[in-house]
Amino acid sequence: MQKKLIFAAIALCSCCIVRGQINTDDHSEQPNTMDGSAFTLTEAQLNENDHMNGGVLILNSRSNVYASEVGFLYSPLRFRYRALNLKYNEIYINGTPMNDMESGLFHYSMVGGLNRQTRNIDFALPFEDSNFAVPGLAGSNNYDFRAGSMASGQRITLSGANRNYTLRGMYTYASGFNNKGWAIAANVTYRWADKGYVEGTFYNSLSYFFGVQKKWGDNHSLSFSTWGNPTERAMQGASTDEAYWLANNYQYNPYWGYQNGKKRNSRIVNDFAPSAILTWDWKINPKMKLTTSLFAKYSMYKSTKLNYNNSENPQPDYWKNMPSSYYDVWGTGDARFRTPQAYADWKAAVDWWGSETNRQIQWDKLYYANRQAALNGQDALYYVQAKHNDNFMTALSSTLRGNLGNNKLFNVGLVLGQTIGRHYQTMEDLLGAKSFHNVNTYAIGTYPINDPRVQYDLNTMGTQGLGKLIYVGDKFGYDYNINVRRGTLWGNYIQNLGRIYFMIAAKVGYDDMYRHGHMRNGMFADNSFGKSKHAGFLTGGGKLRGTWNIGRGNALSLGAGYEYRAPSANTAFISPEMNNDFVLNLHNERIFSSEASYQYSNSWISANLSTYYNHLTHITEWQNFYFDDGNSFTYVSMTGIEKDIYGVELGLDFKLTNYLNFKMLGAWNEAKNLNNADVIYMNSTKSTLHQDVVYNKGMRESGTPLSTYSAILSYNRRGWFIDLAGNYYDRIYLSYAPNLRYGQTLRTMGTQYGGMDSQGNYTPHPQTKGKGGFMLDFSIGKNIYLSHGRLSINLTIVNLLNNRTIVSGGYEMSRSSYTVNQSTGQTTARAMDFYRNPKKYYVNGINGILNISYKF
Repeated sequence: MQKKLIFAAIALCSCCIVRGQINTDDHSEQPNTMDGSAFTLTEAQLNENDHMNGGVLILNSRSNVYASEVGFLYSPLRFRYRALNLKYNEIYINGTPMNDMESGLFHYSMVGGLNRQTRNIDFALPFEDSNFAVPGLAGSNNYDFRAGSMASGQRITLSGANRNYTLRGMYTYASGFNNKGWAIAANVTYRWADKGYVEGTFYNSLSYFFGVQKKWGDNHSLSFSTWGNPTERAMQGASTDEAYWLANNYQYNPYWGYQNGKKRNSRIVNDFAPSAILTWDWKINPKMKLTTSLFAKYSMYKSTKLNYNNSENPQPDYWKNMPSSYYDVWGTGDARFRTPQAYADWKAAVDWWGSETNRQIQWDKLYYANRQAALNGQDALYYVQAKHNDNFMTALSSTLRGNLGNNKLFNVGLVLGQTIGRHYQTMEDLLGAKSFHNVNTYAIGTYPINDPRVQYDLNTMGTQGLGKLIYVGDKFGYDYNINVRRGTLWGNYIQNLGRIYFMIAAKVGYDDMYRHGHMRNGMFADNSFGKSKHAGFLTGGGKLRGTWNIGRGNALSLGAGYEYRAPSANTAFISPEMNNDFVLNLHNERIFSSEASYQYSNSWISANLSTYYNHLTHITEWQNFYFDDGNSFTYVSMTGIEKDIYGVELGLDFKLTNYLNFKMLGAWNEAKNLNNADVIYMNSTKSTLHQDVVYNKGMRESGTPLSTYSAILSYNRRGWFIDLAGNYYDRIYLSYAPNLRYGQTLRTMGTQYGGMDSQGNYTPHPQTKGKGGFMLDFSIGKNIYLSHGRLSINLTIVNLLNNRTIVSGGYEMSRSSYTVNQSTGQTTARAMDFYRNPKKYYVNGINGILNISYKF
């Protein structure tokens, strides 16, 4: 044993990651499966907040110690594999791509609650071979939703938790194939919380799945599956450390308050994406198989928001309500904010925050203000709007798999798809007001109220020019489509030459995108209504990998790839809510990827070491946020961005005994911008485009820990499963505010927002970081075999030590720490330092889920 421990220590310092494996059999009938507890945990913590980045929740490869653990293990921090944007993690169902063609993202809520169905999955890391696609930069997963692939039997699961939901009930049925070749599978799941982990939130979700499959002989199979997950949930908002301190609660939520004695949240999400897929499998001969699928989905997403018009912001944590807006708590040296009166105002604001009522939205007061405004003939001062993102997506995929003999395999596939994305805004609640007009209130002041340029829709403005009257349910502000069409042809070839294994893969495609406006915006009367021009992009690329089986459990693998990838359609337009203009200098992304990995395994140890390097150029990023300096919304396009994403991953699985394993995992990632980007931005108060440079060189990818380290002890004996995992997270960056780093801003404000180096280059403030830390997780389970079935009990507790100070995400505020006199251009400093007050999210304290499952 001592010799084994010495060797394990050496391996820990020098080894870990991927070895390609080849199977000359057609493995499409036998997808990989994983323990259901993994998806149960991550599904309970799905990212469901618009301001948080989600994580690669499931990414696995059986031979990779590191990748097989991290998606499940690091889900509380919304970990992203190799810090990559989620659009590079590609998800398939029955070989058909599921990522949204407009944003590039896969929304995991689409399969929320379908724990048993998502057990049937194939995994492909970035340089692994795959029979369903050329794997994405962050890997690819393929779910098998055929009814005949589901494990036969019935299962009832009851769960209790203190997370997004508190109760869950699930029933699953799968018949397996009968003697007539029919198979049926079904699932119903309900998740509920009257009060979620965060005050003011609730959760209400029903998930369903139904699938049927028919086999004809040994050569043909036709399957049909449909599923959906209608969900209503209340959201949590990020806030500043000052607000968390004043509320004495790291989970303080500024989005709710009482109305007539009942809790009401201003941010309610309704999400439903009914989906269906028809799949035909044809076994042409023993060595060749054709799989063809037709997929359709209509997603309906609505998110409400409390807004205001010619009045003060009603959010309780609005900066003017904060004590630090009166007194210079940072000691910047401005004597105006260090006077006795400033301190008295600070103390009064602290006392004001002492009341729980003042820390909440005061709905009754908003109703009163609106009723008074109605008596004076005014439009609503406060209202609840709803942003809608509806999407109709169809896709046809066909894949031919062949075995050429002598350890030679090939896959060839074709995918055709299109998406029609409808984006619009409706009036959800007038909050007691009597009227609201469809006019750009931000632009009033820049232009007279009777100027056509303040109209959101010239086609419905009416003869008096006041704008269309808006009632509950009516569209206002914007209404447009973004449509995308895509075709991709791909293929790979795999061969095993004894100790040498290699894979080569390539794809070529074409993306076409355009906008279709349904409102004629007054600022762009001739360039907002109807169809825009089309933008087309020829895409493609290739990958190759070679693996050398050195012998005695050692393997070395090298991989490299290059890709031309179309920009995401949701970043392709300068201001899609207002006009048809594409972003200037819009190009394909160029992506170079590479990986070197070493693996060692024997009967008592598995170890992996991997290094990777990705270089991305011609990246386009887009943001839309409230711009305080101009009292407007601003649309920001950053182009020509170059990024380096590289790192080291380490994994060790050491078998101490036949029932006790010790694992160690570690990753150090770097993901940063290499240059200062070109920026074009436009404010909603004018139709003027502003060009500048945004000094974002060195900014890191946000919303995921760039350094993670873990030690895990696993016990598995006589039906008991016990795991204790200690995880340390570090280098967590917040999303940076580009407008604070414009060249014009730095020239105007000088050292307040940065400085200048010896070469005369502007040096803005460094990107804000969040605090990392240590979390201890524990799980215990027991399988009990009964005369009729099996009972499984599992308890998982996350953050056992209740460390609530770890930041899980957030963003710098886009507000400036000064005001600008619009007439003279002179600036006046504010007491509030917004750079030092970013909005943050913190991890949940101790939380867990208890599952009791009966299979029969």
